[in-house]
Amino acid sequence: MIEHRYPESFPEAALPTGAALVKALDFKRLPKVLLHEHLDGGLRPQSVIELAREVGYGGLPTADAGELAQWFHRGAQKGNLPEYLEGFAHTIAVMQTKDGLARVAYEFMEDMAIDGVVYAEVRFAPVFHTQAGLTQDEVVEAVIDGLERGARDFRVEWGLIICAMRDRTDSLEAAELAIRWRDRGVVGFDLAGGEAGHPPKKHLAAFQAIQRANFAITIHAGEAFGLESIWQALQWCGAHRLGHGTRLIEDIETLPDGSLKLGTLSQYILDRRIPLEMCLLSNVHTGACASIEAHPFPMFHRAGFRVFLNTDDRLMSDTEMSKDLAIATAAYDLSLLDLEKMTMNAMKSSFCAHQRRIDLIHKRLLPSYAMLFAELTARSFAGTL
Repeated sequence: MIEHRYPESFPEAALPTGAALVKALDFKRLPKVLLHEHLDGGLRPQSVIELAREVGYGGLPTADAGELAQWFHRGAQKGNLPEYLEGFAHTIAVMQTKDGLARVAYEFMEDMAIDGVVYAEVRFAPVFHTQAGLTQDEVVEAVIDGLERGARDFRVEWGLIICAMRDRTDSLEAAELAIRWRDRGVVGFDLAGGEAGHPPKKHLAAFQAIQRANFAITIHAGEAFGLESIWQALQWCGAHRLGHGTRLIEDIETLPDGSLKLGTLSQYILDRRIPLEMCLLSNVHTGACASIEAHPFPMFHRAGFRVFLNTDDRLMSDTEMSKDLAIATAAYDLSLLDLEKMTMNAMKSSFCAHQRRIDLIHKRLLPSYAMLFAELTARSFAGTL
């Protein structure tokens, strides 16, 4: 059991919440856990330009880093998932060499450290990075090399998730690849890509292989398709976590008195503590949610679901964990205790080993939050907030 280490007299009610908390706190100082980020969706614009030059890729719309960042962000704000995904053609095109893949992975770790992330799970589909002759094993090895060097240099811990794609027929090979590299840092298996017309149950052989290997499963579900996708991910494919899951709101009714009436699927997810990897800005950009205000996250959070926020694709959505958390804090009037709870939800839901989770919680996360609580309390007593 995780115990909060604050004095019994801790005046939580005296501390700022919402927009006032955003104003009072540098969100980069929050210790963070990120479990849903795509490696090919978070490149630095300048790196995209330099890697394109190195591999001879001439398809970029501009060679100016600032303009390229704006181009990716504009392209992501189309309000639907297929168009949101179009920008990946450029990032994948420049991630076709061992050095390029290792560089992107290393820079990911540096970016995590700058943003205050303590533990990160990053995912990608190795099959997309074989266009220049690399094998999928060589692709994974190069990414792990970059992650390992980044971990040494920046003190960020990590796990790698291998993605299969819904619209392909080689998901079993992707699952076997994930299992093959589990002793080098691969911590799980994912099914990604457009949901419509590509139900997860078409990939049962892959999920059965993962289950037989006693391995971990997360599935993109309930982002661009409804409850059927979530139900299949859980009951056919054995998902341990759900990527996005925003459409679960369709199984919850708000009664006139403000209480919630849960359907059987949402009740199952709540009761069994199935984690929901929610991605605030990305969900708006892909059209999964109409706006920040309409996002189901605050309802799930206050109803007790094991929910936490993630970035999904930092380049496409022009975001980082600090930004997503600050936006959520202001929009939903969150407190520092809410932010700590989300962080604990994420860490407990990670695919790393149990003792590693416990160590990160008690040695890095809780002490950092305790320090922030103490600082805000002192400022509150001093009248300087």
